[in-house]
Amino acid sequence: MSNWIDLHIHSNVSSDGSYSPDALMQMCVFAGLRVVAVTDHNSVRGVEAAKEAAEKFGIECISGIEFDCQLHGINLHLLGYRIDERADALKAIEYDVLQKEKNASLELIEKIKVLGFHLDEEALWRLAVEEVITGEMLAEIILQDPENAQVALLTDYRPGGKRSDNSYLNFYWDFCSQGKPAFVPIDYINAEELIRIIKSTGGIPVLAHPGANIGMDEAPLQELIRLGLEGIEVYSSYHRPETVSFYRQITEKYHLLQTLGSDFHGRNKPSIRLGSICCDEQERIYAALKEKFLGREKVLYQ
Repeated sequence: MSNWIDLHIHSNVSSDGSYSPDALMQMCVFAGLRVVAVTDHNSVRGVEAAKEAAEKFGIECISGIEFDCQLHGINLHLLGYRIDERADALKAIEYDVLQKEKNASLELIEKIKVLGFHLDEEALWRLAVEEVITGEMLAEIILQDPENAQVALLTDYRPGGKRSDNSYLNFYWDFCSQGKPAFVPIDYINAEELIRIIKSTGGIPVLAHPGANIGMDEAPLQELIRLGLEGIEVYSSYHRPETVSFYRQITEKYHLLQTLGSDFHGRNKPSIRLGSICCDEQERIYAALKEKFLGREKVLYQ
């Protein structure tokens, strides 16, 4: 199967992304992609450059963003497609999240050290992007430090270990994500307000990789749909076949868009490649998305 669409990729505008928007678009061409969406974390700063590069390379780049948000204390990720990257509301969210993540970084470091890992803080801060430390950065420094060579907690993340496929990412999920020992809560924007903002900028709100956040629980989905959710990332690097089947049924039941995305970042997720999500319904997904965009434009400009 030839995969030609990937609606969830990150440039280095995301603190855990590896490549500039321009380089990322060139990589998309080499990967055989024709339609992509750059969806950096809480930021649209890379969208304009990505669009310009995409036009130069002859591919379509949809403006996008991946927001952190909360629904009754559950941390979720919402994608916003075809948003207006010039909107002041988006810039305000980016600034707010950046300040909160800077503060959380200091607490994250202390929680990791309590777990018994040796941490070269000087090397860690050299990796920081805009004074923000991520779980993946911590993993890179900790796993490369010879003083941690015999730490049993790290065995699974080393070559040949059962969590070594995406060792930095898996370290984040196992130690720093919600409910884990080094998790630092951040008061992200609530989902209801975020959905309203996405729509106010002309965007389409889509729930990203829900299998990784809420599993196969229909209750939070029903509330998000009531709040105005318009789509679900059914096909994701984090979804097993049964998860895909569950979310396909949900989208059909509630008449939602289906989307697909790899969540490509680069070296922090080495097993995730551009366009790596197999789906035999790309034409239908793309057509439905374009129809939704057209409908939104009619509402905005009538």
